[in-house]
Amino acid sequence: MNPSYPSNLTSEQWELLLGLIPAPKTGGRKRSVDMEAIVNAILYILCAGCAWRMLPNDFPKWKTVYHYFRQWRKDGTWFEIHERLRLWVRVSQNREASPSEAIMDSQSIETATMVSQEVGYDSGKKIKGRKRHILVDTLGLLIVVVITAANVSEQAGAKLVFSKLDQVRVGVARRRHRFRRLITIWVDGGYRGKGFQHWVIDIYRWIVSVVTRHEEQKGFVVLPKRWLVERTFGWFNWCRRLSKDYEILPETTETFVYVAMIRLMLKQLA
Repeated sequence: MNPSYPSNLTSEQWELLLGLIPAPKTGGRKRSVDMEAIVNAILYILCAGCAWRMLPNDFPKWKTVYHYFRQWRKDGTWFEIHERLRLWVRVSQNREASPSEAIMDSQSIETATMVSQEVGYDSGKKIKGRKRHILVDTLGLLIVVVITAANVSEQAGAKLVFSKLDQVRVGVARRRHRFRRLITIWVDGGYRGKGFQHWVIDIYRWIVSVVTRHEEQKGFVVLPKRWLVERTFGWFNWCRRLSKDYEILPETTETFVYVAMIRLMLKQLA
């Protein structure tokens, strides 16, 4: 295959990722496809923003590439790879594996014409489409993403984020607890409300701390902690597939967000 695509992994990055790729299933035909080519093809789709059928011919057949992308979405492989790399990046930055603080925010984004599931209108941003609810650590690394219709409120989206995060905690209970140190979650004014904050404390024992701009401040202002999650949203802009929501299923959009972060973390590690 052509090694010149800017989206391709370097040899060092592939060495890091290779050990996280699922082994072929026992029985049946031996795996003949080049897994590095499969991953590079998925990264090409992510960065170029093209349709699966428009994948260049020097990659494996698009149906084969899509099969692995879809299979790893359904069995949780992408999330597991993402989690392992996130822990490696934190350790490489001399941080504890479990964060003590996190930042949460949402981003409304337009959907493509053919998308109809989970689509709504965000009257505040005046956008018809979907909303990305994300939770990141203080390095800006993604912890959880949830995709909803754009008309879902920040607090309702936050409850979905916390529910998914709780599922992750339960899923890793037999291993070292990934979020045992989490105490504070920084948010903007959209999450303000004593009822919501008390609900979070009662259910999860986390403190929701609202960071807002002072009334006398005008124009763009860098807010403490909050700029970290805004930077993460900015990282998504490097991937054309995420410039608009083109996916029929919200779960596919979530997967592409995790893949984008996997690519970013591999660059940080190698």
